[in-house]
Amino acid sequence: MGKLRPARSVRGIHSQAWARYSVKKPKKNYVKSLPHTSLMIFNMGMNRPTYDTVYTLSSDQDVQLRSNALEAARQVANKHLERELINNYHFTLLTYPHNVIREKKRATGAGADRLSQGMSLSFGSPSSVCARVKKGQVVFRLRTFASSKNVAREALKRASSKLSGTYTITATQAAAA
Repeated sequence: MGKLRPARSVRGIHSQAWARYSVKKPKKNYVKSLPHTSLMIFNMGMNRPTYDTVYTLSSDQDVQLRSNALEAARQVANKHLERELINNYHFTLLTYPHNVIREKKRATGAGADRLSQGMSLSFGSPSSVCARVKKGQVVFRLRTFASSKNVAREALKRASSKLSGTYTITATQAAAA
């Protein structure tokens, strides 16, 4: 697979989403071939009803997050939680990348100005998928015990460092089961 462009080139939400992909009606598709997502696992840890605290990582701004950035954030947080809490947590990724990112492949190097195609077919070809996250939307949810407050906050802080934009970590008491 080719080298990805920097996240700053796709993180802003500037226009409507072009994510229409249907298996049942392929002639109605805007996207002819859907790029694969890097995300395969959304629930980690042990799902127990006895957890008493819920930590959430929510976005402070509207932003687009690539699937590989979400996967990197998920991995770094889950690795920290596995090492420190050993199955005394339930970690969930709550966003799914539906939006298709299109890129116009450009030639680089010497003589690239003569080789480029200009604006012909400038809409680009599908390169990856991303999740559109609104302000205040929860990206990750972590359920654990109140005694592991520092570990939970550190895991979500590490996850937020892998994502574009700014995020807020909040803690609430879980409802009694």
